Amino acid sequence: MKRVTVSKFGLLALFSTSILFAQADGGPDGALMKESDPGIPVADALVKEKCGTCHAPDAKGNLSRISWVRTTPEGWSQAIKRMVRLNGLAITPEESRAIVKSLSSSHGLAPQEALPVMYLAEKRMIDETNIPNETMRGACAACHSFAQPLSWRRSKLEWKQLQDLHVAMYSQADAQYRRPAEDSEQPAGRDPKDKMLRGEYALGYLAKAAPLHTPEWAAWRSRQSVPRLAGEWLVVASAPGQGRFVGSFSIKPGKAADEFLTSSVLRSLNNGASVNRSGAGIVYAGYSWRGSSKGAAVAGRPDDLGSAARETMWFAPDQQSAVGRWYWGDYQEFGLDVKLTRATAAPAVLAVIPGSVKAGTRGAQFRIVGHNLPASLTPAYIDLGMGVTATRILSASPQELVVMADVAAGAASGQRNVAVGGAVLEQAFPVYSKIDYIKVTPETALSRLGGIKFPKGYAQFEAIGFENGIDGKQGTADDIAVGPVDVTWSTQEYLAVYYDDDAKYVGTLSPAALFTPNSEGPNPARRFGRNNYGDIWVVATAKAEKDKFGKPLTARSYMVVAVPAYQKWDQPEVSQ
Repeated sequence: MKRVTVSKFGLLALFSTSILFAQADGGPDGALMKESDPGIPVADALVKEKCGTCHAPDAKGNLSRISWVRTTPEGWSQAIKRMVRLNGLAITPEESRAIVKSLSSSHGLAPQEALPVMYLAEKRMIDETNIPNETMRGACAACHSFAQPLSWRRSKLEWKQLQDLHVAMYSQADAQYRRPAEDSEQPAGRDPKDKMLRGEYALGYLAKAAPLHTPEWAAWRSRQSVPRLAGEWLVVASAPGQGRFVGSFSIKPGKAADEFLTSSVLRSLNNGASVNRSGAGIVYAGYSWRGSSKGAAVAGRPDDLGSAARETMWFAPDQQSAVGRWYWGDYQEFGLDVKLTRATAAPAVLAVIPGSVKAGTRGAQFRIVGHNLPASLTPAYIDLGMGVTATRILSASPQELVVMADVAAGAASGQRNVAVGGAVLEQAFPVYSKIDYIKVTPETALSRLGGIKFPKGYAQFEAIGFENGIDGKQGTADDIAVGPVDVTWSTQEYLAVYYDDDAKYVGTLSPAALFTPNSEGPNPARRFGRNNYGDIWVVATAKAEKDKFGKPLTARSYMVVAVPAYQKWDQPEVSQ
């Protein structure tokens, strides 16, 4: 939460005044700025009823403000909640869900616009690589994810209104906007002393990068139709610390044309254990799946794959595949990365075991897991990629082939495609010559204390081995990810404060690299009776892989164990 320097009454008054200006003439700059973009009319009767009192309609069917923005289901849900809290909107949960569904379709994002920012709805903790420069980082991403503004499409005037709202509500935003733009070209003919500010640059950037009208949206509006997803789907999934899974995902029609009932079975490729789940989902705008599901979770296992989870998936426009994340935990820290492919009569290759193989290996055993695989075939029918030759078929069934193969000693390192007849799995497994270094993922992590009044925020780590690429340098784009490495896990003190002994108090790390934080509240056993927060190193030491000096490869991740999130933001209008 950001500190506001005005009183609650003053803030509400300021915000209300800003809204009045915005509705009347386009904000504080209304005398100079008028809406020039054509709006997107609102046709839904419920939206007009609930929103039209404040958002004035015009002769073209536009509602002020609403007709000049587009966003995701989460964005519209946030907007409704903001109207309830700040403007006293009276609305039932059923009405809210109906409006979110309507506006997500009529004023949503095209699939191509939504896919790059899906990580926001998927609740992923990642390092954003889409921030163009430090100016935009300071103007937008200093306070929230950069995907937050990129999940919206607005007219230029609406971007200006949003900027004005930030200035009115958050003093930090105003301070950021007034700083000089560090890495941007100054407008031609402008006085060099009159430096472009961050706010000015950000307004121009967002107006170009995320305009209201785009070719993608124009094309999708004409193509958008009722989703026809009922049927059987093939699932490939993975969970940090628990490996890969394959299975089935059955979709049945629900109460409405865009609502569905689901059941799924996931089978571990590590130990063969199965997880059964059932749930329901809604599809917004013809492609955005938002659902929930659960299985028979084991009590006391926060990372159990049967836990109640939310499902966020992006279905391809041809409705033949989908990608997304099923996540759970009070901080969404646990989750399955999933890929769906519609099941047909055609054969399909889903996964190859093992995940990697060393060059020069003879008699390597490959398990090819798939769907409708041919039962009778010869080794020549199987293509394992350059330098890998299938020599013998040990067993064959429609779900799995077990093949013996030789890997040439001089086989080039890199990913291999696997083909069984006409079925191809791209980048099915890597060939490598040696593991040059390991990396702990995530490289930076956040955990939260809890267990008394607040839930714990866990963290799961993995150690991934890499081979240096052709350039021979570590940490460059051509490096080859070999896969998980068998390691010993430990924690070390991060020397930020002398004698604070964070590693002793923040929590425990399991042999499987699941970090469980300590409880919240003052700890009388700790110096000064401090809480159990702190920062530590999470260290992985390879059991077999060594460096050029014969010492075990090591890597570490920096983790902050913070206090609970005392204020949580949620979208019940979407999730329920």
